[in-house]
Amino acid sequence: MPITMQNYALTWTDTTGKARASSVAYDKGSATSRKAELEEGGNTDVKVIPIRPGELPQP
Repeated sequence: MPITMQNYALTWTDTTGKARASSVAYDKGSATSRKAELEEGGNTDVKVIPIRPGELPQP
């Protein structure tokens, strides 16, 4: 059975109200940790989004 790697990205709204998106792909654990960091920094609407390799989200 082949192992399939799932990548994740994040989108959020920063403290100034601007929509942002991550420029790197994360594994699930790293994405969850980064989400917590962003929320602790006062960012809102933080979402972890599954993406395909080579794909990045739009803010």
